[in-house]
Amino acid sequence: MQNNIRNTNLRFNLDKEQQRRAWEYLQTMDRQDFKSYSQVISLALVDYFDRYYRTQADPYLETREREELFVKQIVDAVENSLKQALPLFLSGLTAGMAQREPQIR
Repeated sequence: MQNNIRNTNLRFNLDKEQQRRAWEYLQTMDRQDFKSYSQVISLALVDYFDRYYRTQADPYLETREREELFVKQIVDAVENSLKQALPLFLSGLTAGMAQREPQIR
């Protein structure tokens, strides 16, 4: 059997904000979702470096993502406004049409 396991040590300096927060996350993580430190750290590293290398290859990736999120927020807001205003508008329109009588010339 091949030995495909690698060991390394991590040191967290709790005087540094980012390292302290990382340590706190490790201590308070939900063990149902994350089985081990190794799993969490490997997920975080892969996610971080995948994103890092994508932004290196495409410097406008983050800008496009922010723009797409902004457009989605606008579309969602317009949809919600229409959902609220459309019934009232249609009922007013229908009531206005019912009040009109045909004009005979």
